[in-house]
Amino acid sequence: MPQQGLDALFRPASIAVIGASHRDDGAGKLVMKNLLAGNFSGPIMPVNPKYEAVAGVMAYPDISSLPRTPDLAIICTPAEKNPEIVEQLGSKGCKAAIILAAGTTPEQLTQMKDSARAHKMRLLGPNSMGVMMPHLGLNVSFAPFPAKPGRIAFVSQSAAVCSTILDWARHNDIGFSHFVSLGDACDIDFAQLLDYLARDRHTSAILLYMDAVQDARTFMSAARTASRNKAVLVIKSGKTRIGAQLGHLHSGGNVGMDAAYDAAIRRAGMLRVRDTHDMFAAVGTLNHAQRLRGERLVILTNGGGPAIMAIDSLLARGGKLASLGEQTLAALDKVLPKAWSHTNPIDIVGDAPIKRYIDSLKVLLDSDDFDAILIMHAPSASVSSTLVAKEIIQLLKDNPRAQRFNILTNWSGETSVFEARRCFTEAGIPTYRTPESAAGAFMHLVEYRRNQKLLMETPESISDMPSDKETVTNLIQEAFSQNIYQLDTHEVSRLTAAYGIHTLPTWIASDSTEAAHIAEQIGYPVAIKLRSPDIVHKSEVSGVVLNLRSAAEVAQSADAIFDRVSQSYPGARITGLMVQRMASRAGSQELHIAVRSDPVFGPIILLGDGGIDWDGEEQAAVSLLPLNMTLARYLVIHALKSGKLRANRSQQSLDMEAVCRVLTKVSHLIINHPEITHLDIHPLLATGKELIALDVSIKLQPFTGDGQARLAIRPYPTEWEEQAQLKDGSTILLRAVLPEDEPAHKVFVANVSDEDRYKRFFADVVIGHEELAHMTQIDYDREMAFVAIAADGKILAVVRAISDSDNEDAEFAILVRSDLKGLGLGRLLMEKIIRYAAIKGLNTLSGVTMPTNRGMINLARKLGFKVKINLEDGEAELKLQLEKTVVAHNE
Repeated sequence: MPQQGLDALFRPASIAVIGASHRDDGAGKLVMKNLLAGNFSGPIMPVNPKYEAVAGVMAYPDISSLPRTPDLAIICTPAEKNPEIVEQLGSKGCKAAIILAAGTTPEQLTQMKDSARAHKMRLLGPNSMGVMMPHLGLNVSFAPFPAKPGRIAFVSQSAAVCSTILDWARHNDIGFSHFVSLGDACDIDFAQLLDYLARDRHTSAILLYMDAVQDARTFMSAARTASRNKAVLVIKSGKTRIGAQLGHLHSGGNVGMDAAYDAAIRRAGMLRVRDTHDMFAAVGTLNHAQRLRGERLVILTNGGGPAIMAIDSLLARGGKLASLGEQTLAALDKVLPKAWSHTNPIDIVGDAPIKRYIDSLKVLLDSDDFDAILIMHAPSASVSSTLVAKEIIQLLKDNPRAQRFNILTNWSGETSVFEARRCFTEAGIPTYRTPESAAGAFMHLVEYRRNQKLLMETPESISDMPSDKETVTNLIQEAFSQNIYQLDTHEVSRLTAAYGIHTLPTWIASDSTEAAHIAEQIGYPVAIKLRSPDIVHKSEVSGVVLNLRSAAEVAQSADAIFDRVSQSYPGARITGLMVQRMASRAGSQELHIAVRSDPVFGPIILLGDGGIDWDGEEQAAVSLLPLNMTLARYLVIHALKSGKLRANRSQQSLDMEAVCRVLTKVSHLIINHPEITHLDIHPLLATGKELIALDVSIKLQPFTGDGQARLAIRPYPTEWEEQAQLKDGSTILLRAVLPEDEPAHKVFVANVSDEDRYKRFFADVVIGHEELAHMTQIDYDREMAFVAIAADGKILAVVRAISDSDNEDAEFAILVRSDLKGLGLGRLLMEKIIRYAAIKGLNTLSGVTMPTNRGMINLARKLGFKVKINLEDGEAELKLQLEKTVVAHNE
């Protein structure tokens, strides 16, 4: 469905209100009232056969009698009438419609979606409150009062949350660029709105309230793109399992793990806020659109208690309290009484007059010991809270060094400090009602920057990552041929070894006698473990016995296991016992790595401490696949910080690189083999750099179709790798760019002449780490960059194409190393990007170069591009209709 339809939703030239009425309790009356109050300048056309006019505007009996085709229709009629109304509007040529009615059945939804798709019409809702664009004076909603103009876009699945936010924002003088009630999202959803709002010049930040995501792949692509350009904050309901199930009933979306949503939000570079209180603080932070200067916070306060509350909140969220240098401490000593705290937080004592605040703040503004200042004030009988605020505002306005810091304020209380907080808001200085919300607001900035940093980090390249895909495929097919769908450690060892994951050697015994015989052969001490496809948790029957040191102990323990199973699970199938030599646990740490299939985001990887009773949703850190070494490192760090993985419990500290390598190997295994639905390594014994899987289980399920489609983030496309030959006879590799290519890409750009760089970028550009990260860490779902790699690993040339959000058109650009022209690199890469664009289903491929770039223009003409040279603008436009190219290629 085309994004252009969103222009009709947000910038309509004409509006029809279907079901406009005089009824006081009807949405049709409220919509007309809000439309007229907003001073919309275009035609407003009420449709209702009962009235000649509604709110003084001439009405029309039906859609067919409208004098012109509306850009936008607001449908205020009952749910059962709406499928026919959508069909009539689509036939009329209407570009977008908002459906307000709740209670729409699945059959009605399908009918409306089919009609909208046939007529290329966009639908918002049903169960939507409508939309507001305050900067246009446009209010097409039944909201009880309008939104004020501002630079925050708010999008919510819940109409009730919309009303709450709107009421709070009005009280706190917060404005919005767009205010959108998404409703049940039968057509327009978060992904389309993120794509639109990311390009909107009136929007500087985006706040989402979501119950559920319907299409994870499109959501992640849109979210990753939007968050590179603007701050995107998310409040997600349904943290608990019961809450998630209720969210499913409300939105109709799948019930996914909350931890998977958390991982997706971090992975996309967005920021999750925890609750409604947090959301209000976040809106206040976004309203000031501050850019974080750094993470070190200093607190200036007239009360120790509130400062401690702020610090508790700060440290609980992983914040940093700045340390004051000797020079700063000495300067503060000169202006503060002896009783001041002499540390951070800077407690200037409860009776602090205005001058003490000002003198202290002047010292802090001259210091470089911190990046942000939180100024706190508790009401005092000795000084006016409002006067303190006004003097501080003037100082910050007059002192140029104030721009070097993030400044936040907390004037605690209600009536006596309300005017002071209003002064801060009018001055554009963030202010908060409680110490916790002030600290939380600062941490919003910190956490957001950390998530953005994750998007920009260069992954470590692993040249020796084992990946014997053919062996594993054969082993899986062999299991299917024997109707085996669950593999334990004994059966998994060859499969995991193909990806470099080492397991402890395992032998299988059918009874206690054979188990004792095996133990005699492999040596003591040994462990024995029950094998049963019907008993998931062996601990339920004490099915694992460790440190057995004689044949008699082994036989006795084995018989005891069989007896316990026969009593507790008399019908369970028993396939014998696993016998393993005891691994040395001295100085080791037990980890648990698992893979599960989330109903929303597909395969996810979980990491936590090893243990008998393990609930992955509660006891593990979670990440989406695919992983590389950098993403794996962030997963380990997140597990440590959240307490899901406890560090330094053993004599040897956890080896970060070794754990990350195993996680990355597991990721490759799951991506390459979609038949694997569950994987558990429990435990993974970590002893320094040595990691060995003691127990591994895998569940299999036959799979047909595109294995990558199940992933929320499209992985590296190995299918586009190919060898090619240049005119000088040398062989090169053509493949998609990798995040790990950043260092090689930097060298490549350095080997491009200033003239060629100017032709490519139309400017003299300095390409630093952030730009290189954008070039190499791409979203393969909507962007592709192919690189030509020499035998020595150097990048020789690159071509990239970025498609629009509708997957209809793409812009391409190509750059060849300046000393390698004439070898055929340009043609090889252009032919490859054309094949890619055609297979992806794009309609056109277009690019822009300079009229003086004759080589590129001649090559484009040979490949079928139409060339339009505009000398006035200094541009040559290149455009290729891909359908014709595909036919010609096939011929």
